[in-house]
Amino acid sequence: MNQKRLVFTMLPLMASALLVVIFIIFNHLCVNTPLLTSSNVQNSTSTKQFSLLIGILTRADNYAHRHFLRLIYGIQSSPLAQIDVKFVFCNLTKQEQRVLISLEILRFNDIIILNCSENMNFGKTYTYFSSLPHILSQSYDYVMKADDDVFLRLMPLASSLQPLPRSDLYYGFVIPCQSMNPFVSYMSGMGYILSWDMVEWIANSDIPRNDTIGPEDKLVGRWLDRGRKARNRFSNKPAMYDYPGMNGRCSHELIPDTIAVHRLKRWDQWLAVIRYFNVTKELKSSKLYHGLDF
Repeated sequence: MNQKRLVFTMLPLMASALLVVIFIIFNHLCVNTPLLTSSNVQNSTSTKQFSLLIGILTRADNYAHRHFLRLIYGIQSSPLAQIDVKFVFCNLTKQEQRVLISLEILRFNDIIILNCSENMNFGKTYTYFSSLPHILSQSYDYVMKADDDVFLRLMPLASSLQPLPRSDLYYGFVIPCQSMNPFVSYMSGMGYILSWDMVEWIANSDIPRNDTIGPEDKLVGRWLDRGRKARNRFSNKPAMYDYPGMNGRCSHELIPDTIAVHRLKRWDQWLAVIRYFNVTKELKSSKLYHGLDF
């Protein structure tokens, strides 16, 4: 009987001692083992070979179109590249913009507001490129300027960049339309890419700083020519083009190897592109979705 009482008396002490031992072991493991954070998991499993920032130049009031493009690019990715898509516009001018765009930033964190007055060919593109080294928390291997009426296919875009140099690079759809020579004369504003060193050069050189008025895509080509920059130039034809029938020699029929389709001005054109490239192919059949095409 006394032995049983002794056992019952000792149980709380034994339990306390066991908890102390567990705590010591756990504390030892925490001190000597790196924390398994999401960034560690990403770094340990990442196969990304390079990074690309896509800046879509648009206007603050284009709320609905931004949300649509978030759908288009939010379901795309590439195992080759870290691709960040940002919407770029100049200073806000209305109180409703400040409220609604603040909500967008809180929800999506994909907006860059430049210190400029909204424009197309009066320095917005210069402000975009020249600001990036000062406002970004990281650099990218490549930076793209894109229009908001272009459909980009991120997987083939990344694949086309993968073997290219990471410096002194200028990539896009060369103008004039019939030209196949990327050195004559400049890349179309639908979407062109510069390596990060070219972006830094734009930010620091007097050549672009003193030449900001005029067709923005033509200006970029002129800056690079005058600075004797971008020795690595690549025009990706016929994979980049204007929507069929929209612009003479710059347009042709949709093709499977497409990287970019430009001049999508109407919803029926966007719909045709989405259907042709089967953008919704990952959608699974469900009883929740009555009437969808599968």
